[in-house]
Amino acid sequence: MCGIVGYIGSNKAIPYLMEGLSKLEYRGYDSAGIAINTNQEIKVFKSKGRLKNLEDTLDVSMDTVLGIGHTRWATHGAPSDLNAHPHTNENSTIAVIHNGIIENYMEIKDWLIHDKKVAFKSETDTEVIAHLVDYYYEGDLLEAVNKAVEKMEGAYAIGVIAKDEPDRLIAVRKDSPLIVGLGQGENFIASDIPALLKYTRDMLLIENDEVVELKREGVTIRNAFGQVVERDVFKVTWDMESAEKEGYEHFTLKEIHEQPKGVRETFMRRLDKNDDINLEGINISAEDLKKINKIYIVACGTAYHAGLIGRRAFENLAKIPVECDVASEFRYRDPFIDENTLFIAVSQSGETLDTLQSIREAKRKGARIMSIVNVVGSSVARESDDVFYTWAGPEIGVASTKAFTTQLTAFYLIALHFAKLNGAMTTAEIREIVTEIKKMPEHIQSILDQSEAIQRLAASQFNNEKVFFMGRGLDADLAFEASLKLKEISYINSFAIAAGELKHGTIALIEDQTFVVSLATQDRLYEKMVSNIKEVKARGAHVFAIAKEGKTEIEKSADEVFYIPKTMDLLAPILAVVPMQLMAYYISSLRGNDVDKPRNLAKSVTVE
Repeated sequence: MCGIVGYIGSNKAIPYLMEGLSKLEYRGYDSAGIAINTNQEIKVFKSKGRLKNLEDTLDVSMDTVLGIGHTRWATHGAPSDLNAHPHTNENSTIAVIHNGIIENYMEIKDWLIHDKKVAFKSETDTEVIAHLVDYYYEGDLLEAVNKAVEKMEGAYAIGVIAKDEPDRLIAVRKDSPLIVGLGQGENFIASDIPALLKYTRDMLLIENDEVVELKREGVTIRNAFGQVVERDVFKVTWDMESAEKEGYEHFTLKEIHEQPKGVRETFMRRLDKNDDINLEGINISAEDLKKINKIYIVACGTAYHAGLIGRRAFENLAKIPVECDVASEFRYRDPFIDENTLFIAVSQSGETLDTLQSIREAKRKGARIMSIVNVVGSSVARESDDVFYTWAGPEIGVASTKAFTTQLTAFYLIALHFAKLNGAMTTAEIREIVTEIKKMPEHIQSILDQSEAIQRLAASQFNNEKVFFMGRGLDADLAFEASLKLKEISYINSFAIAAGELKHGTIALIEDQTFVVSLATQDRLYEKMVSNIKEVKARGAHVFAIAKEGKTEIEKSADEVFYIPKTMDLLAPILAVVPMQLMAYYISSLRGNDVDKPRNLAKSVTVE
């Protein structure tokens, strides 16, 4: 879950590396480093902490045209100068950057220590790569890297340079994202597009088990058999302006406020002039749908919570049975999947390794693969039979916000499309829901316009160290996302539960002034939620409730109420999540946290 970048060209490399790392710092920020080839030696600079610490140690005017850089999210070894990347062999003639995990690194390390008498400096798995490449190096870096990779197990995107080859950069991809940028007399590698956008829009998307040789004059891609691979250039059409803060204090706040636009873009691209749904990228026919007897939705974190709500959309609208599972557990269940199964993967980045591995397991068993992703050309998208791209735009804040609401929009549209294909709903019924979906951007904006009310709530509760979220039906699913949002950026021990389960044990934790957030947006479950609020109030809880406009009776039970615009129960989560996002943001900010870069987390989770 680290960020990697590399440059070879005719210009000074360090400014390119540092610019790239600044755009990748969201992927890891506990340390950073660069390695450069000076034509005489490889020099390594690295520092614990934020990129600024590294920047303070550098002379950006150093005359070098080849280098690699890394910003780290620790997996092996604590954050420190020593464990920071790049890593080198003993005499610093080989330097390596790495995103991912080498699963058999202890086996390799033991062999190198005991049989080859290699001395290691760090606690990382990455250092074994440098020593392994060195062991095989006989004057040809490409050959040495290929031999080293044969011994490595796990997930990785690596960049390697050698002192004796100042005109060559080698990169390899296996299950971790890697792209190549093409310039004029210069070429780049990176783990994500924003790192390179300042310099080029022409990218090559590197596939699994491919090895890339970069020189100033060109790029060569080879597959696992050493055969040269031709690859079409992927031209990036968006720019970095959409990934800048634009006056907001944090990316997270900006991205919360971008949700009206993201939701609008996501559905408007799928509606024709008659408001009929047209899902480009999804080629499932009515005949195909007849063969599907089950849907699996598999994802991680926020995307998984979107999947919980998506499950109800498919079951309620299209009348198809659905299971929703956490990707990290899915493969180990030996799930019942065959050619009549539709597997839907959900991922903002499209690079989530647990989700990718689940896709491969489902594909092995014969399932049709559909994905809902935000990043065009990502690994999840490329490994899918059908793709629904959300149009949230770049999401930089580690805590996912606009990805969630656009994923919900995607689920609603796909479920309605399936309902049309299998005749589960009439055209009039579908259009009624589409009409409501079209109101969502305006409704979300009306909630954002009331941010001050949420800010006041946050000011009264930001020192609370225990928060409960509860709801019923779709509100129970949403409670899990609301709780996750609070805990990941505020570090508060928050807890979510289906409200009907309170009396089966959890209510024992409610005491005087316990902060309870009660979601009560489901009309058919509203009275039951009011009863649950009364239960926790009787034990001394301070209750903040979210309900639809007009449901004012709840004020008699809750201490504070925030009203969302009236809408259908099924669509309420897309609105009710917004005040929860704002609450998490303001509480985190008031606690003095780095909202965009919460501790121990990274944006794209590319390790299992």
